[in-house]
Amino acid sequence: MKSQPFSLEGLAAVVTGGSGGIGSAAAQAMAEAGADIAVIGRNRAKLERTAKAVEAAGRRCLIVEGDVTDENAVQAARKAVVAAFGRADILFNNAGVTSPKLLAETSLSEWREVVDVSLTGAFLCSRAFAPVMAENAYGRIINMGSILSGRGMANRTAYCAAKAGLANFGAAMAFELGHQGVTVNTVGATVIVTDLNRELIRTQPQLYDKVLSRSAIGRLGEVDDVTGLIVFLASRAASYITGQTIYVDGGYTAG
Repeated sequence: MKSQPFSLEGLAAVVTGGSGGIGSAAAQAMAEAGADIAVIGRNRAKLERTAKAVEAAGRRCLIVEGDVTDENAVQAARKAVVAAFGRADILFNNAGVTSPKLLAETSLSEWREVVDVSLTGAFLCSRAFAPVMAENAYGRIINMGSILSGRGMANRTAYCAAKAGLANFGAAMAFELGHQGVTVNTVGATVIVTDLNRELIRTQPQLYDKVLSRSAIGRLGEVDDVTGLIVFLASRAASYITGQTIYVDGGYTAG
């Protein structure tokens, strides 16, 4: 029987920042497509909620409580995933934080936190899991970027630097890993409505007017707008797509 190109059946996916928002939604979507899931994060209670959603989709879920900026914790996570599933085929580098401040107001510790979680965390996790993927000549590394991966914005200096670095990091990895059967791509998302920002969007819509004014579709993004692309990039159907930043932004970057 010919394999289904969009199915993730028989694969194992690792999701960082899997405790909520896009990370949790992506974990559930990949589980519904057939993958077993490992979620990595610092809040066990929230990770357990994600795990319940994954298990409700009929797949196994491994909870790994840890910090992606800690090299030892990442290595321990790799060992735990391989022990649980015997493989790791997909890595969704989703963990990230932001610090909405002007350059002059950004402390060194705030800069380091943003860059370390988004960029150094992706480096540590990719370095840990890419060799596991290469063993089976199949791997998908998907980085959670932003519309700011390719342009700047005031009050987001650290975030812009981290997300731009993440996109180019992904492009470089694509050349290093492609011959091993591993593709690497970055998802450049606009503002996505999640439980974390839903109330802020409702009470302070002026913060998002610029994004809405440049949207060809005329609305903010929903998690389902992003997770569909993530599942596709994780699948065999996307085997010839690598090194790309693909924008999910309602047309924002086209204007």
